[in-house]
Amino acid sequence: MKKNIILTFAAAALLAVGTSSCVGDLNVTPIDPNTQLPEDVLNSQDAYNQLLAKCYQGLACSASDGPDSDPDISGVNGGYGQYIRAMFHMEVLSTDEAVCCWNDQTLFDIHNLCWSTSDTFVAAAYYRVFFQVGLCNEFIRRASGAEIEGFTKKDQFIAEARALRLLSYYHAIDLFGNVPFFTEENSVGSEGPVQISRADLFEWMEKEAKDLLSSSSALPAAGKSEYGRIDQGAVQMILAKLYLNAEVWAGQNRYADCAQLAKTIMGEYELHSEYLDLFSADNHLFTKNTTYNGDEIIFVVPQDGYNIRSYGATNYIIFASTGGKMDVNAMGISSGWGGLSLTPQFVDLFEAGDKRANFYTGYGKNIDQINKFDPEDWEGGYKSMKFRNVNHDGTPAQYSSFVDTDFPVFRVADAYLMLAECAKRSAASEAEGLEALNAIRRRAGVAEKSSYTLQDVLDERGRELYHELVRRQDLIRFGQFTTSEYLWAWKGGVKEGKAVDSKYNLYPLTSSDVNANGNLEQNEGYK
Repeated sequence: MKKNIILTFAAAALLAVGTSSCVGDLNVTPIDPNTQLPEDVLNSQDAYNQLLAKCYQGLACSASDGPDSDPDISGVNGGYGQYIRAMFHMEVLSTDEAVCCWNDQTLFDIHNLCWSTSDTFVAAAYYRVFFQVGLCNEFIRRASGAEIEGFTKKDQFIAEARALRLLSYYHAIDLFGNVPFFTEENSVGSEGPVQISRADLFEWMEKEAKDLLSSSSALPAAGKSEYGRIDQGAVQMILAKLYLNAEVWAGQNRYADCAQLAKTIMGEYELHSEYLDLFSADNHLFTKNTTYNGDEIIFVVPQDGYNIRSYGATNYIIFASTGGKMDVNAMGISSGWGGLSLTPQFVDLFEAGDKRANFYTGYGKNIDQINKFDPEDWEGGYKSMKFRNVNHDGTPAQYSSFVDTDFPVFRVADAYLMLAECAKRSAASEAEGLEALNAIRRRAGVAEKSSYTLQDVLDERGRELYHELVRRQDLIRFGQFTTSEYLWAWKGGVKEGKAVDSKYNLYPLTSSDVNANGNLEQNEGYK
């Protein structure tokens, strides 16, 4: 069983942002009105550690008690509202990486790229992101003002909360662009946060990241945190992602900065020898930290079949990718939910012999319809077996009803491919980029390239990082998300795929928050 910082947390110290409008008023109240107020229990370093655990737990679970009971965010299904699952819907289900045949509310609209300002799944992602920002803000505010004897890790805890907040703002700038902005300096009970432009948020995030990476920072160095806790390696990845997407997010060319940072990260972490080990039930062994001293994975959202249960994260990915005629034992679970398929266009990216193409192919490659689900005749398409609830040596995980497989938020392989892309954009040497690309390909068991194109980089990113919450972002950066340059099954709501309005390069701010907060202006093209 995994050692984990999230296993214990004080119910009396759990906080939630006001749920009628999660970012509209910044009110912070206990989830359970019968529990004690935080000021009654925050009297020791251990108490603050437990409160910080809630900031981590908010990434892993949708509720503080059980996988779905009393979810943190009211009005949103606990499964839909789990952080990683919400990000999966936005970043993966909207692309060629996944189609889901469940007719759950507006789920088809996500893959079809025709969502509205009141979409349930967009709202789930929006509220979950800003719920996390609010939790981290409240921790920073309370910890900064704490004067407790023996609070020796005060600065480190605050730095961790700032880094977790930065992660959520990374998702906010990517998905929503011009967003509500609030920090620990906003007073509780204010009318509502002001809106910050995407470019200004980029500037704030860059400054915040650099401060967390400075020599005076109390945040643990890359690979030097405890298992499950954030460190400077994750912040380096966030900053590199900012630079990689700077042209889209801030109108700046920052590829040279991205390349330099990618090389730094590559010097701190190593590629693990076996790709599929990284998505096994015991993939915590391959996370570089002081607890397990792994190699490739930089930061994870932990899952544990006994202690950390949710209907999101890898539990969702594994169960929803398994169904029909598939062998549930091979996936290490008790029964599959069915639903998720890969589009034929995505499958076609893989070369023969690619170790990363761990697919179930029994239903054929084509997806003729997505609006009907029959458990005995799953609607077509290959099924991903990348994530499994089976240990890397093939032995069973501890439980089959909930998974042990951690979700890898950042891996060093991404830094290799960032360097390859930046080199092709004239921000690093061609030789460096080619070697970085070929290092990824060698591990995958496919032939090395003697030269490569930007399209090769995008395709390699797809093969290497699928289901890891980057595909939409990548397609937008390459101009292929809403355009006709690249079409996939059911893009735009038709089987052969079609271009859609460019407004769908951003999700809308959810309408309830815009209506509640007069400071917010809706993203262009949405009403």
